[in-house]
Amino acid sequence: MGLSRRTLLKGAGALPLLAGNFGFSALAQTAATGASVAEIPPILFAHGNGDHAALWITTMWRMESNGVPRDRMFAINFAYPLARADDKAEQANRSSTEDQRRELAEAIKDLKARTGSSRVALVGNSRGGYSIRNYIRNGGGADVSHAVLCGVPNHGVYDWDDNPGNEFNGRGPFLRVLNAGENEVTPGTAFLTLRSDGNDKFAQPDGRFVGKPGVPTNITSDGPALKGATNLALGAIDHRETAFSPRAFREIYKFIAGREPSRIEIAPEAEVKLSGLVTGMPAGVPTNRTVEGATVEIYRVSPYTGERLGGPVHASQTGADGRWGPANVDPSWYLEMVLISAGSPTTHFYRSPFPRSSEVVHLRAARPFGQADAGAGAVVLMSRPRGYFGLPRDVVLFDGKEPVDVKPGVPTDSITTLRLPAAETGRMVVAMFNGERIVARAWPASENRIAVAELTY
Repeated sequence: MGLSRRTLLKGAGALPLLAGNFGFSALAQTAATGASVAEIPPILFAHGNGDHAALWITTMWRMESNGVPRDRMFAINFAYPLARADDKAEQANRSSTEDQRRELAEAIKDLKARTGSSRVALVGNSRGGYSIRNYIRNGGGADVSHAVLCGVPNHGVYDWDDNPGNEFNGRGPFLRVLNAGENEVTPGTAFLTLRSDGNDKFAQPDGRFVGKPGVPTNITSDGPALKGATNLALGAIDHRETAFSPRAFREIYKFIAGREPSRIEIAPEAEVKLSGLVTGMPAGVPTNRTVEGATVEIYRVSPYTGERLGGPVHASQTGADGRWGPANVDPSWYLEMVLISAGSPTTHFYRSPFPRSSEVVHLRAARPFGQADAGAGAVVLMSRPRGYFGLPRDVVLFDGKEPVDVKPGVPTDSITTLRLPAAETGRMVVAMFNGERIVARAWPASENRIAVAELTY
């Protein structure tokens, strides 16, 4: 659907900030439709350790912009996304490899039933790739036409005698079984691995990223590659960019569709409808268990000051299913999304415009205030869920300065924190990452409020 002249003119004031920088065109484009779109299998996306389905939103938008119907895609939300310290030992609010395999199996069954397809394509980032391999290896291959594994530590994050029960240990039973045999993939399913050329923090030869600096991990940047798969190194991208970057999208689409995408940029829609889930963080542990009784308010804000432009454009409260929305917004609007959830800080998410509709705009309250926040008048976070901050690779400016808590070299940090004195509460804070710019407001920590400038790209 193209944008009307009225809508284009209404959003013209934001065009200098939007055009060409955020991965979608400032002008209207209709989604591509090809004669062979129907031949593309339904696609199921699996997120990584501690993450949630919303990380796939830009990938799904790009798929839609190439003609893949929204109802033929699904992004799973694993209930307890964090792995156990020992795969066989119960641990509160964490899951085993078998837990994830069962959840994935149910999601595949549902997607097949909904679409009437006999086989689906699976795309996983990091730990999500483990559930995909586990499902296929243990009798699910007939259901899966393609498996795309993005930044998956297929031979472990480390290969040690220590802690053999950890699923990320290449010497442990879980990965030894998956990688057994001359061929490390399951016949009948086409496998693609995407990896970084040395910039993935979970494919490093030194153990400093897992708490043992100077100790060899016995893993290299080739760790995600599998014998028998098509293996591609995508350059100096980071761990999450192996799945969520435009570069990764090209390879994911090409492998599943059998041809190059007709566009990489995201084609905007004239009307945008947003909804999603509210999920919880019991005892500070991120989960995807839904939260009932949470309130979500959405405000249109100025792209230059972050100030609200009028009253709420949406307000809703979650029911037993944890779902909020739907909210109708304009694709040119910058937004403040306020999440009020019992037992958590009131979280003010500041977001760039949403170019397309989505049902996976999932919200999870910001982490609780910690000891480091004591005495701060306001706490503002800058978050990049679909990648890490790479210095000096990227331009990263937070309140006019390069963040001191972002480590240079191999990108490892996706969140940076700004703490302001009480006298500076209420003022604007500018977050800049390469071409994306978000202006947040500093809310008083004394009111149990925290602001998050959440990057989309």
